[in-house]
Amino acid sequence: MRILWNNTASAHVNKVSCCENLWVWRRMIRDDLRLVGMWGSIGGRGRRGRGSKRHTSVCCCCCYCCGGGGVLLLWRWVWVILDWREMTVLTTAARLLAMLRESHNPILKLHALHNLNLIVDQFWTEISANLSQIQRLCEDEQYDHRELAALVTSKVFFHLGGLNESLMYALRAGSLFHVSDNTEYAKTLVAKCVDEYISLAIRGGAATTTESSSSERHDGIVVDPRLVSVVERTLDKCMADGKFKHAIGLALECHRLDKVEQAIIRSKDVPKMLSYCLRLLQTFVRRKEFRHEVLRLLVKNYESLQQPDYLSICQCCMFLDDPQTVASILGKLLRGGDKTDVLVAYQVAFDLFENENRKFLLSVRDRLPETSNSAQQLVSNSVNNAAAAAAPPPPSAHVIIMSGGSEHGATAIEAEMIRTEEEAPKQESHRGKGLAAINRSTYAQRLKKIKGIFSGDTPINLTLQFLCTHNRSNLLVLRSIKQSVESHNSVCHSATIYSNALMHAGTTVDTFLRENLDWLSRATNWAKFSATAGLGVIHRGHLQKAKVVLSPYLPQQGGAGGSGSSFPQGGALYALGLIHANHGEGIRQYLLDSLRNTGNEVIQHGACLGLGLAAIGTGDEEIIEELKAVLYNDSAIAGEAAGISMGLVMVGTPSDKAGEMLTYAHNTQHEKIARGLALGVALMLYGCEEEADPVIDQMTRDPDPVLRYGGMYAMAMAYRGTANNTTIRRLLHFAVSDVNDDVQRTAVLALGFVLCSEPEQTPRIVSLLVESYNPHVRYGAAMAIGISCASSGSNKAISLLDPLMTDKVDFVRQGALLGMSMVLLQTTEAREPQLCRFRKQVEATISNKQEETMTKMGAILAQGILNAGGCNVGIMLRSRTGHDRMNAIVGMAVFSQFWFWYPLIHFLSLTFSTMAFIGLNEDLCMPKFEFVSDAKPAMFRSSPPVATPVVSTASKIKVPAQVLSTSSRVKSQGIPMTKVSKLKAGKTILQEDVCLDLPSNSKRPKICSSLIIEPEQPTAAKEEEAMDRKSQHEVRDHQPTAKDEEEFRVTVREKGAPVTQKTQSLENLTEVLSNPTRIIPAQEKFLRFQEGCRYAPLKLRQGLLGFVMLNDLAPSEPVELVTTDAAIFTTTPPITSSAAGLLAETSESPLAFNHDSHRPLK
Repeated sequence: MRILWNNTASAHVNKVSCCENLWVWRRMIRDDLRLVGMWGSIGGRGRRGRGSKRHTSVCCCCCYCCGGGGVLLLWRWVWVILDWREMTVLTTAARLLAMLRESHNPILKLHALHNLNLIVDQFWTEISANLSQIQRLCEDEQYDHRELAALVTSKVFFHLGGLNESLMYALRAGSLFHVSDNTEYAKTLVAKCVDEYISLAIRGGAATTTESSSSERHDGIVVDPRLVSVVERTLDKCMADGKFKHAIGLALECHRLDKVEQAIIRSKDVPKMLSYCLRLLQTFVRRKEFRHEVLRLLVKNYESLQQPDYLSICQCCMFLDDPQTVASILGKLLRGGDKTDVLVAYQVAFDLFENENRKFLLSVRDRLPETSNSAQQLVSNSVNNAAAAAAPPPPSAHVIIMSGGSEHGATAIEAEMIRTEEEAPKQESHRGKGLAAINRSTYAQRLKKIKGIFSGDTPINLTLQFLCTHNRSNLLVLRSIKQSVESHNSVCHSATIYSNALMHAGTTVDTFLRENLDWLSRATNWAKFSATAGLGVIHRGHLQKAKVVLSPYLPQQGGAGGSGSSFPQGGALYALGLIHANHGEGIRQYLLDSLRNTGNEVIQHGACLGLGLAAIGTGDEEIIEELKAVLYNDSAIAGEAAGISMGLVMVGTPSDKAGEMLTYAHNTQHEKIARGLALGVALMLYGCEEEADPVIDQMTRDPDPVLRYGGMYAMAMAYRGTANNTTIRRLLHFAVSDVNDDVQRTAVLALGFVLCSEPEQTPRIVSLLVESYNPHVRYGAAMAIGISCASSGSNKAISLLDPLMTDKVDFVRQGALLGMSMVLLQTTEAREPQLCRFRKQVEATISNKQEETMTKMGAILAQGILNAGGCNVGIMLRSRTGHDRMNAIVGMAVFSQFWFWYPLIHFLSLTFSTMAFIGLNEDLCMPKFEFVSDAKPAMFRSSPPVATPVVSTASKIKVPAQVLSTSSRVKSQGIPMTKVSKLKAGKTILQEDVCLDLPSNSKRPKICSSLIIEPEQPTAAKEEEAMDRKSQHEVRDHQPTAKDEEEFRVTVREKGAPVTQKTQSLENLTEVLSNPTRIIPAQEKFLRFQEGCRYAPLKLRQGLLGFVMLNDLAPSEPVELVTTDAAIFTTTPPITSSAAGLLAETSESPLAFNHDSHRPLK
């Protein structure tokens, strides 16, 4: 008994671990069997009942009492089991490590490794001292359990911080490394494994097909197949868990096309996954080659849908630069008998136009059949349809579409379209010749309409009409600025002209200029140039009448113009380019002739800028040669414009001319020319990404700071909207390390272009740069935030810009004001209360006489930006479909050059995008209908503040009464003696700055300059109107509750419901909008079409912003169109010689010009 108790007590005292008890238990069991035999032979035999057995195993010792010794053994094992439960807290791993040294017994090593793997998270410090011993087991090829040893080693290295070594041994562990474990070790190493695989994929070493088992890749980089296995298991786990979006994102980062397609097909909603993949592709995929491969994969999957999404297919083809496929799709849709197909074709054309890729649009238009030959083509197809319909599709069609879609080869889409085109006349041949003739004429009309969309005529005219009729700009704001600005301050004078141009961009409203011709005449030299060019911003898009509007200023034969000065002539040529920006086919030759026929550098400057704008992105060799001729004249003024314009013409088309431009930039002595060439080279690299790296490296390493300055813009243009991490790191490096202030400022500003696709990341990245000691860096940070977060109303952006508006440096405050105005553009006070305070701060800055000129200029420009385009446009660097707007990005880049040259401010108008819903029917006309916005009207309604006019001291002086010889006769007729200009039918026309001295008891008319206002008469109608305003005020004060809202929704469904105060209040929760109307992106989710509405948007259309094709649900009923001003697009009579260059007023339309509207500046 003493021996037995001592053995039990010793087991309790030792507190050994469970794995150490294995060999202890073996010895204990052997001793216990001997004790059982001894006690059983002494006195335990008589106590065995019938059927009982003597168990000589561990189970008999634990579960049954065998003889007399069984009682003591039972208590012993109960004590051991209780002691087992207390052994969870361990104090050392020494005995397990000692087992590893048992070379003669591999079973002990296995148990030791198994249990070390379980306790390595607690005893990794103790195990690390014997790590070499475990590593030897990993390297031993003869050892069967070296994977387990590798797993233990990997965990030890993980706790030691060696992630690379940990990953290496984890891969050696093979299947023992479980990617599904919910531990920090597994999650960290899986992420490390994926990152390693992605780095190899970016360098071109990872597989992009299903051949993932091979370790050797096409670029000579060896990829560990075990690494591939871990990544594949991770992707399979995501798909098994139903996380298909995670799987698609991870597969895109790993460049695994097979897994991308597998995740899309296995998902329940394939169209949704395709859209999600396309959205990720535009944002996160960096390599252009792989991006094109994924686009081809998406096109193939879009085609396989039961109802192909032609909108998305054409968008993908635009990214792939495949106009032939788009033209084939549109041709098929236009020949279809279903009107929905025609609407889809028009919608595709409008969506492609919004991307502003002019070269691609013209390519699609040119590949469409000619209108005159369309009928003959249909007839020939109908004659030969039998033989053509039997022809099988090309066997290599699928291969061609996957390789990019050659213009000369038939793709899978084209093959399908050919069959459809040939079957259509066969199916309709029995309908008769009369119907066939109607179909031919209808097809010709459809072709003409869609070509008008691609050429830009239709969307430009619709946009121009909308901006003219919905102009909400407030002229009192400009009048207040004019009266606040000192007359001798030429900078603020020019800034007011710029602000007016931006405020009325595209509206064709030049009332402010016509009313202030004397004030405008103070502009001299380059201020005249800018003022004349501002007409191009105001009349932007007015293509038909551009030369008529600018005829008083344009140079005539021999270089002489109606204005007689070179500055307005150069500005007029610049204005022509602004009007025809990206649509300059009709004005190209005129600008070329004007450039050839003049030797004046000012006119050359305007002609070069106009040519660059009109031919942007065309790569026209003739224009480039003319610009090079101007450049080689080595004129600083004309050479700078020539360098910028060469970049505009060759946007996105890198060539050997970049080297020539950089060479000339080194040779010239004019800094202006070098800067223009540096910016021109940057524009040439637009969207080139990796292809632009050699030129970028050359420019950024140049000792000339002007070329390094251009290198920053080169990175911004090449990687615009990509959020490329390498580019961001390089820009941040130059922002803090370069010795030149201009380079540092531009490096920070360039971050706004690179991050324009992820505006929420920009404030986080530049947050430290905002607090930089260098004011140029702070200015660049303010502009970067404004560029990236334009029209977003981001709270983070506002919080960073707010302290910069009170910076001690004037140009930093200028940048903060410009950046804040860009961010708050198209934001209302209901959504962002900061807007009201910012407007007041801008007004206070303008009216403050002690304010610095640079800051005041920024405030004046900010007013123009806040009210840009008649409060109907926003700054958008990306289209609704996620495509980069080339004109907008290029325009913003050139606009940022106003630091050196103020006339480039007008380039900001290229970034403007109309915030409107324009619904169109099959005839491309705007039908009249209404829809609902489920938001309070004040939430999105644009309500620019009414600025209080600043009354000058001269206007407060009372004019002394003059007694005339006819006074008695006038008094006898009952006419009061006041200084009035005219008396007509009881209405008084008051002259500006005239104060009337009337008796206090007389009825004083309201004084307003140049306005006709009736004196107030206390009538019953006005008393009733005052009561209505009082009741409306009471209703507005009533705040509806949730219960009221529910009652209102129930009430409005019932016809004839009584109108109560609650109903009137709750009606303010919604707003009824009519076509067309102004909407902003944040408002789209609140829009809905009412039940029973005659028109419905296409289901494939995402959102209601822009041009939306409408499906007429009641085509048999008469159509009521929106009333338009027909005079907008009428012809203006030609200017005669007797008119002396003055335009005659032809109508009362917004585009009818007063005879003083374009008087040349003298």
